[in-house]
Amino acid sequence: MHYGILGTTTAHHDDGTPVALGGARLRALLAALALRQGRPVPAELLVDEVWADEPPQDAAAALQTLVGRLRRTVGRAEIGSGPAGYWLTGAHTDVADFQRLAADGARALTDGDPAAAADRLTAALALWRGPALADLPDRTAPAARLETQREEARRHRLTAALALGRAAEVTAELAELCRDHPLDEQLQALRLRALRAAGRTAEALSRYEEIRRTLAEQLGTDPGPELRALHRELLTAAPNPPRPPPPRRPSPPPATCAPAAPASSAGRANSPPSPTP
Repeated sequence: MHYGILGTTTAHHDDGTPVALGGARLRALLAALALRQGRPVPAELLVDEVWADEPPQDAAAALQTLVGRLRRTVGRAEIGSGPAGYWLTGAHTDVADFQRLAADGARALTDGDPAAAADRLTAALALWRGPALADLPDRTAPAARLETQREEARRHRLTAALALGRAAEVTAELAELCRDHPLDEQLQALRLRALRAAGRTAEALSRYEEIRRTLAEQLGTDPGPELRALHRELLTAAPNPPRPPPPRRPSPPPATCAPAAPASSAGRANSPPSPTP
């Protein structure tokens, strides 16, 4: 049996045939057990997670009844029980698959194999069908931990994509992530690198100024060493602004020819006399 909790709670036989699960309480119980991946869950904790703020009057009896329904649904051998609580005996879950693939991808990235990293991380993220633990009444804390792992896997996949020269393909996704996490400096740095790799250095410099203002306004701090170093690289890589052409010197006015002055009488008097015939 394979169980899914990265979205609504699901159960499938080994051949892929889906199992029809019952109502909300049954799905919540299965989600709580699948989350622990085979580890025993105390009865008191299961009551808290399944019924949240509305526990039944006889919580122990209600839980036993619900466990019996789950055993009839997925198979008696699938649910173990003992003094430590209840657990799944065959802990095949999408959470375990996701964590294994995400860890393999992160290792491949560290080992300098971005192609293998991208493949494994893409497969890991494809297992998510919606918000984790959607059927638990109070899912905040455990779902937040899973969402953190999901964001880390996305970060690694985007890093692998950049290493493979796919910057233009991931800039839009990075912009969305940065809008959701404006104070995440590592994520912001990843976006600036993507913009630079896509030939958008001027935009990367503009985004750096936005990040700097956001950090100053919301946290009262300056960007950290990684962002500052990246900013210096961007300034070095930015093309020099074009210099304005030198001012044109005014052309001299065209020369004008002055009219010839008439010969003076003095000049005529000094000229030699014409020969007489």
